[in-house]
Amino acid sequence: MSWDIAPLFVRKDDQIEGMTYLLTLCVRVMTLIEFVVQRSLKEEKTGLSGMHPENRRKIKEKPSAERILKAFSRISLTIITDQAGNVIVRSLKTLSNLQREIIQRLNLDPFVYHGLEN
Repeated sequence: MSWDIAPLFVRKDDQIEGMTYLLTLCVRVMTLIEFVVQRSLKEEKTGLSGMHPENRRKIKEKPSAERILKAFSRISLTIITDQAGNVIVRSLKTLSNLQREIIQRLNLDPFVYHGLEN
């Protein structure tokens, strides 16, 4: 299954400016995620295993933001509603050990994830 995004065409100056701000914010957030995780690993003189799908045992001392985010690519939230649109069930896929460790290294409360189920 491919999740390619269709080209995005912006023509107005305010659209270009807004897109530039959004992309800049995304780069800053990715840089911060990478920095915080790498700093935590360096302080503890350890690494993360499970970052490489081809070799789950390989330990990565300096994981990239792309690899960190890719570790969360398989999470899913299922919402079942009735015909009136009322939510009947909300269900989250359980976090893997790697995902829990990344959340911990980012100094985030696990409620950030589990709160989506409420």
